[in-house]
Amino acid sequence: MDIDVSKYFKPNLNEARKRSRKDVSHDQFYLDEQLKTIGHGKKYLIDTYGCQANEADGETMAGILTLMGFEKTSQELEADIIIINTCAIRENAENRVWGELGRLKALKRENPDLILGVSGCMAQEENVVNRILKKFQHVDLVFGTHNIDQLPQYIQTAMFSKERVIEVFSQEGHIVENLPKTRNHSKKAWVNIMFGCDEFCTYCIVPYTRGKERSRLKEDVIQELIELKQLGYLEVTLLGQNVNAYGKDFKDNDYTFGDLLRDIDTIGIPRIRFTTSHPHDLDLKTMEAIRDCDTIMPFFHLPVQSGSSSVLKKMNRHYTKESYLEKLEQLRTIVPGISVTTDIIVGFPGETDDDFLDTLDLVEKAKFEGAFTFVYSPREGTPAAKFEDKLDPQIKKERLYKLNESINQGYLEGNQRFLNQVVEVLVDGPSKNNPEVLAGYSPHQKLINFKASDELVGTIVKVRITEVKTWFMIGELVS
Repeated sequence: MDIDVSKYFKPNLNEARKRSRKDVSHDQFYLDEQLKTIGHGKKYLIDTYGCQANEADGETMAGILTLMGFEKTSQELEADIIIINTCAIRENAENRVWGELGRLKALKRENPDLILGVSGCMAQEENVVNRILKKFQHVDLVFGTHNIDQLPQYIQTAMFSKERVIEVFSQEGHIVENLPKTRNHSKKAWVNIMFGCDEFCTYCIVPYTRGKERSRLKEDVIQELIELKQLGYLEVTLLGQNVNAYGKDFKDNDYTFGDLLRDIDTIGIPRIRFTTSHPHDLDLKTMEAIRDCDTIMPFFHLPVQSGSSSVLKKMNRHYTKESYLEKLEQLRTIVPGISVTTDIIVGFPGETDDDFLDTLDLVEKAKFEGAFTFVYSPREGTPAAKFEDKLDPQIKKERLYKLNESINQGYLEGNQRFLNQVVEVLVDGPSKNNPEVLAGYSPHQKLINFKASDELVGTIVKVRITEVKTWFMIGELVS
């Protein structure tokens, strides 16, 4: 049966590629009184995949649904609304979503009133929306990253009109402030400082799914952090696809990420972190702010992606192996003792044995204390997806194994410098592997396990490191 798709708003990658010069408006979220009760007696479940930006989006959706009267549930059979909040960065993440949507078809059959939605970065891809339209007709609601603030209206239509709602904007819209959030942690919070990405790395779909770089006004960011301080939050992670680019879109206003860090430092939240950074936008002002500000944690995630300058050029990363190492050395000189982690892709199209050896050499010289490592995954719509790739998958796996061996050594060496040191730990709760001990993170983002009372969960305590492992450390509470 042919489906009339003319009534739906669908994404277009050619449109998503455009970067307009028009000003981005800053609006306020408003919920009609009539929509604040439609969720009474009903429950929602949000299943989030992917990065911290997706987690923050999930908290916003949860906040909106809560404001509409819905209650949260972790049980699919109890849910009246299920939203799959998707990630498009890697093929495996997408395949998991397709599997989940297929599995949920039976649940929808048993409960026809269930509203099943798809949101996030996958929804911003043309091929994804077309596939949902053709093969997943039990999906009631599809919306993207640019229109989360419209979720109440979409749910109203799906609930009462019993119509499918598919509305995905190709290009970014305005920045909406005052969006409600139901946060997943009582002491740690995500705070977006900007949205979008203008880097256009050849392997990455994010510039198409998240739109152009656009910064929140500093006043709005600071106000959100003040409110979190008043609520007792102890750690905030500032989010952006490239936080180092914060403020570059402001007209007639020379206010940068480094300036924002200094202003945030005065608020008094004990711990401030940020992610993610792009090496070529990392500047001296940011480094000096980390050095000078007591609340900015001595931890930096600085994705390199490859140690080969020729591969970096094919990736459109705008730096070389040598310039990356120079900037890293500058960072460590200005902020002594800082912990640095990274992202690395192996098996990029055209990567030679020498290219890979360059990556291993960079890892050895950089002395990373952790890394997210991946085998290259082609993303439809990106330039790299059209690059010739003759490399044997087995060779890619072998390279990943060798890389991880080197990275793990960096993990261990980075942890060893803290042996017998006293560090401050924000206690998250019981360890995932041993519920009899507590776990939390140090300022350098090191996982610490130690025995203590559950009463310490959600507090910052002093712990002496007594034993060092590759991925975590063991300590004892200092009275």
